[in-house]
Amino acid sequence: MTMDFNQHVIEQFRAGQGRVGPPFEDARLLLLTTTGARTGNRRTTPLGYLLDEDPGRLYVIASAGGSPRHPAWFHNLRKNPRVTVETGAFTYEADARILEGAERDRIFARATGTDPGWARYETASGRPLPVVALDLAGPPAPAAARPGDGLKLIHDAFRKELAIVRKEVAESGGGLGAQLRINCLAVCQGLSHHHTMEDAHMFPHLDEQYPEIADVMARLRREHEEIARLLEELQRLVAGEHTDRAAVSAEVDRLTAQVEAHLDYEEENLIPILNANAP
Repeated sequence: MTMDFNQHVIEQFRAGQGRVGPPFEDARLLLLTTTGARTGNRRTTPLGYLLDEDPGRLYVIASAGGSPRHPAWFHNLRKNPRVTVETGAFTYEADARILEGAERDRIFARATGTDPGWARYETASGRPLPVVALDLAGPPAPAAARPGDGLKLIHDAFRKELAIVRKEVAESGGGLGAQLRINCLAVCQGLSHHHTMEDAHMFPHLDEQYPEIADVMARLRREHEEIARLLEELQRLVAGEHTDRAAVSAEVDRLTAQVEAHLDYEEENLIPILNANAP
């Protein structure tokens, strides 16, 4: 990608808090900021990424669009491995680690199993494409100042991820590859963690401050329980040795419908309250 095109994507990403237009509107995209190996200047690059079983880790691949040379950001993090990651909903510091040997090959195989484009890039480049793990190194900072707006960003991230997973499952053919299984499990883990945090922290605070919305809070808790059962069923299906793709697809559709209705109701009732007293 040219620098002008990169800058356009970066501006779109930040203005839309993670949302961009074609050709990346349906892709997992982050902004990676590295420190220049020679200049010491901070440089930002939009990159596609892979999810991992560890929710604190993402992977990026130094494809440079199939160029024979490694991209500048890879040279930068090789010298200065502390980087900044922007996901749209959060910004955080991460430690970059270049994978080697069997670990690199395993993750790259996961990538090509989901998107053969990575293999085409490697063939065109004439070099083994480096795979880099980005490990969370500090608490994520929310991209929105007001709590209600932050909640909307998190919800939109789940909506996007569910849409991507639905598409991946639908196009997966006869079975699920390793990366797609991880993508399904990651969205389950993320939703479960989000609801656990709400139940433990945000909901008790709202119960105390706004007793007049007791019926709303009761419904949200019931929906958390219903969604938890759906998440358990999807995880059971995905973890099976002989996974039925059609069953997984139906379960993802079912989960998506339930989650989207829940998120809509929560936003309608809680965002005005959460933002009411925000600076």
